[in-house]
Amino acid sequence: MLLENEAIEQKINSSIKLFCSAIKSDLPILVFGNGGSASDALHITGELVGRFLKERNPVNIICLNSNISIITAWANDYDYETIFERQVKAHAKKGGICWGISTSGNSSNVIRAFQVAKELKMKTIGLTGNNGGKMREFSDILINVPSSSTPRIQELHLPIYHYICEQIEENLL
Repeated sequence: MLLENEAIEQKINSSIKLFCSAIKSDLPILVFGNGGSASDALHITGELVGRFLKERNPVNIICLNSNISIITAWANDYDYETIFERQVKAHAKKGGICWGISTSGNSSNVIRAFQVAKELKMKTIGLTGNNGGKMREFSDILINVPSSSTPRIQELHLPIYHYICEQIEENLL
């Protein structure tokens, strides 16, 4: 597989099964991150609402870092730590998926969103590096890139989520 790591491949395949199950049940996928990981979340959303390689129906996926009005209003009036947590509360459905991306695995606003997602009976999938950080504790599935170099982690996240998008399409058609 793309990282030639059986443990990572197994976690990727487990996440694909969860994503496909949620999609077939029309349950939401909430994806988010900060900085470069926010860009990845936007990219993933574009691939799944639009199309990756094949024509198909759109996927019920929401990028929680895409609405600058929600983010800035909430951060200004309350705090930045809860920007994703608040949106998870708005969109959560039991059995849906919360997909957090963090190169360090320690982004506190991502972790807080995972905690709330678990309380609301959502599944949590983490895409990280640096041994998974604190996200390891709150992820039902943790796809951890074995690197502490932020650029390398980001470079390896891309083929992972592209593969996930490709396999979602294969399973939906």
